[in-house]
Amino acid sequence: MYLKSVQLQQYRNYEQLELQTDSQVNLFVGPNAQGKTNLLEAIFVLALTKSHRTSKDKELIGWQAANARIRGEVDKKYGALTLDLILSTQGKKAKINGLEQRKLSDFVGALNVVMFAPEDLEIVKGTPGIRRRFLDMEIGQVQPGYLHTLGQYAKVLVQRNNYLKTSHSGGSQQAMLDIWNMQLAEYGVKIMKKRQSFIHKLQTWAEQIHSGITGGAEALTIVYRPSFDAELEEEESVLFEQFMIKLSQVKDQELRRGMTMVGPHRDDLAFFINGKEAQIYGSQGQQRTTALSLKLAEIELIHEEIGEYPLLLLDDVLSELDQRRQTQLIETFQNKVQTFITTTGLESVDISKLTDSRIYHVRDGQVAH
Repeated sequence: MYLKSVQLQQYRNYEQLELQTDSQVNLFVGPNAQGKTNLLEAIFVLALTKSHRTSKDKELIGWQAANARIRGEVDKKYGALTLDLILSTQGKKAKINGLEQRKLSDFVGALNVVMFAPEDLEIVKGTPGIRRRFLDMEIGQVQPGYLHTLGQYAKVLVQRNNYLKTSHSGGSQQAMLDIWNMQLAEYGVKIMKKRQSFIHKLQTWAEQIHSGITGGAEALTIVYRPSFDAELEEEESVLFEQFMIKLSQVKDQELRRGMTMVGPHRDDLAFFINGKEAQIYGSQGQQRTTALSLKLAEIELIHEEIGEYPLLLLDDVLSELDQRRQTQLIETFQNKVQTFITTTGLESVDISKLTDSRIYHVRDGQVAH
């Protein structure tokens, strides 16, 4: 997979940009607050229709502009694609080769990316919500239909929560709650099964990569923590029954609190290094290595799932890595994964190790090379 060019219109601080990105490694150099991260973010948004930095699309649209546009020319194993994404305060429009996609989830996956930024350390040491977002974005790229199921679950969750806040016990109310329960469990089970499968595959790659980075000194284990004790190896029908039983057990508590207390929206992940939980007992270096191992594992997992390597977006992370980790990272993507790197100065990058690279200088929303 190869991004040949990217065009931006009224995207953050870029009024107009047309950039050829046909090198294997593309380095964007410049002071902070000039637009380097915005450029990587635009590529990320083109792939996932969402930013990794904000949930508010209006922040992506240039000052006093009606909309923002991102276009990318992508070479894939089965041919070339032109991807267009238009962001406005009314919503998003996505096109593949000029054809508008009915659902955004049909557009996601046409371009695959793995982003590694300093804030990704939060996947290890941050809140459960950050880890769920990490899971959902990565699964959504490689599992068609996952984002649609997630969207359906979210709608049911909102309606069920509204119902719990206003409901009083009674026969008709119980019948309504039964309907919400069945829908919540139906979509919830599908999400849980997809997450379990993804984490199992991610573990296989991350364990091997982490061992390599640490010279065999550390064993990394990833553990899925669903919101209730679920036998995830069982069939969906068995898991559905377990979900329904759990909902009946917490019913009185949910009615008192006016909120849904079990389901994928309360799932979490845990990372263990040599049997100790990294979030609690891991050093900063161990947490950083865990995050790096996850990102490198994602690259291999996406390749395994779709038969092509994704783009790798490295936002100001090379300076954060010591020589050993930086070497491991460069050896992973070298001549294999098209990579986009931002940095404030080239002294933090071992240029001698990079082949087929191009340096761009970024200043005030302008890019030159």
